[in-house]
Amino acid sequence: MLFKELGLLSKGHLVETDRSGMVAGYVGQTALKTKQLCDSAAGGILFIDEAYSLSQNQNDFGQEALETLLKIMEDRRDDMIVIVAGYPDDMNGFLRSNPGLESRFAKRIHFPDYSGEELHRIYEGYLRRASMKETNDALLKSSRLLTEAAASAGKGFGNGRFARNLFERTMERHASRISRSGQFDDSSLLTVEAPDIQEPG
Repeated sequence: MLFKELGLLSKGHLVETDRSGMVAGYVGQTALKTKQLCDSAAGGILFIDEAYSLSQNQNDFGQEALETLLKIMEDRRDDMIVIVAGYPDDMNGFLRSNPGLESRFAKRIHFPDYSGEELHRIYEGYLRRASMKETNDALLKSSRLLTEAAASAGKGFGNGRFARNLFERTMERHASRISRSGQFDDSSLLTVEAPDIQEPG
């Protein structure tokens, strides 16, 4: 809503999508689907995640979606913001795939990967929201795993998603351990122990 308050957009709402929200399976349907999506974002912000997937296959309908998007961006440049996101190398290829893309996406922001400490804060945030706590051994283990993951991060590293996935796997293993142990007191139910945290591989 900030953009609306600043007078830059008439509505200021956010519409989030990815390739599946723009590309259809038959000739002519992709342009219509993309136009309908842009209509829903008119006056606001359209956020396209993993936008590079629209340009990776020159023989599918992704190019049709891009051409439709570029036309609408030009027509509505005064009342719609389009943000595209993805991994750096893939996005560089995406911007080079169509002559109109680089000029229309002139402002670029690179977000560095999270550090191990930042990933651990994200992981701890999930624990707090679930009213869970870690033993000291579990704390040391989760911190080590997330630090190692951040240090070895390569293309495709999930960043915050990695921390969320670790939390979800930990909750599954915790539930399984509690079920086997038969200990259903509050302390057991709300405490993560080191064996609950799965080593990678």
